[in-house]
Amino acid sequence: MPPDSLPSGSVPSGSTSPGSVPPDVIALAAVPGDPVPGDPVPDAVLFDMDGTLVDTEGLWWEATADVAASLGRTLGPADEPYVLGRTVEDTAAHLLTPPASDAVEAVAERLTESFADRIRQGVRVIPGAAELLQALTTQAIPTALVSASPRSIVELVLPSLGHSFAVVLAAEDTPRGKPHPDPYLEAARLLEADPRRCVAVEDSPTGIAAATAAGCKVLVVSPSAGLPDLHAMSLS
Repeated sequence: MPPDSLPSGSVPSGSTSPGSVPPDVIALAAVPGDPVPGDPVPDAVLFDMDGTLVDTEGLWWEATADVAASLGRTLGPADEPYVLGRTVEDTAAHLLTPPASDAVEAVAERLTESFADRIRQGVRVIPGAAELLQALTTQAIPTALVSASPRSIVELVLPSLGHSFAVVLAAEDTPRGKPHPDPYLEAARLLEADPRRCVAVEDSPTGIAAATAAGCKVLVVSPSAGLPDLHAMSLS
């Protein structure tokens, strides 16, 4: 099927392939094993949400595809960098030509509600997420949730994770969202941590770019492979 004829509701493949990440970023699949004594411990672990802790990026793509279709557009792989890992406002602006501010706000509201409707039907927690979050709690390593989604979406998802994050950042909490470093820098600031001593866990090129620009060590995960264990949180 040609790239520009991707069906509405389909998720493009290859968005998190190892070849799409910067060379200084380490891509990891789930790795069994116990923490290794002597590994440098990070000041904090900063988690993306959609596609990293919960398998919701497909739901976001479906929501965006539906709204795009109502505007006479069909999403394809070329739209992926403007949809996955981006704020609702960024995606709304991408769908509109030209992106007038009042129209962007209206489309952003439609995108948010369409996404929320799908989340209310239930979300799948990424394999290994619960175990990793519990292990970080046991080791008293602070955690932050750093999401490009609106706070209303974050609040819908949080109960499914069953974890108390020290900091929760949503799209509204920084002037610029991913791929800018602002969200990760703000999370580190609120945790009183050096971003260079933080591990950021991400799945999308947009989020990877943001965490890398902030100076974090970045671990790349995918919904299919699951999250790595505590050993992978080392700064070494």
